Parts: sequence; structure tokens; C-alpha cells
Amino acid sequence: MARALELARYAADQGEVPVGAVVVRDGVLLGEGRNQPIVSRDPTAHAEINALRAAGQAAGAYRLPGATLYVTLEPCFMCAGALIHARIERLVYGAADPKTGACGGQFDLLGLPGHNHRVEVTAGVSGEAAAGLLREFFRARR
Repeated sequence: MARALELARYAADQGEVPVGAVVVRDGVLLGEGRNQPIVSRDPTAHAEINALRAAGQAAGAYRLPGATLYVTLEPCFMCAGALIHARIERLVYGAADPKTGACGGQFDLLGLPGHNHRVEVTAGVSGEAAAGLLREFFRARR
């Protein structure tokens, strides 16, 4: 999570919402990402998606069984869906997103019974640090 927080700080320095993510499997960093939708002009360039893309390239596959995604903010619907499709084993996130969180916050996409894959979720890891970055970022923009 420490590396995800570093990536979130870098995103904030670039004017992006401070979210960072890393994908790890068997103790090996497979991919990392930060929010980049503004600079890339890509609405799908969330930290999780960028980390999954990098991990898929590193692993040589679009499915990542046995991998854990660490992210500073609870994933949205798009990112939660990508976790299912990538067959991520475990999600660890920092700050809850009470407005658009889709992993147990506002919604629980990962908990719907119809999916053929289950993602284990651990919430609140470095949550205060991640939430503090978000508060600071949005306070500076008001």
C-alpha cells in the first residue's frame, strides 16, 4: 500500500485525483498505475485499470489468478468489473468511497451472487492516509 500511496501523491502533483494502485502476485510487483484520465484524455484511465493493464503485459495474460490489487480508494463499478474479469484473487483498499464505491461502500458489485469469480476484499488499509490525500486535494481546489 505504501507504493500505491506514492503513486497517488504523484497523481495529485499532476492535477489528477490522488489514487494509486499496484498489482502483486507471489511477492512480485506485476503492475502499477495512478489516476490519469485528465492527462490521457481517457475516462477509463483509473489507477486500477492502469495497474491491471501493466500487470497483464508483465504476466503475458489478461487473467491474473492469485494476484492482489492494492489501491488507495475503493474501486468504482468499472474497476470492480475489471477485477472480476482479470480474476484478481484479493482486493485491498484504503479509503472507502461512500458516493461511488462499488466494493461494499455505496454498492457491492463484488458481492453479487451471479458472478463466476469471487474477489476477497480487505478494506481500510492505510485508510486515513489515503482519505487525507483526497481531502487535501479537494480542499485545495475549492
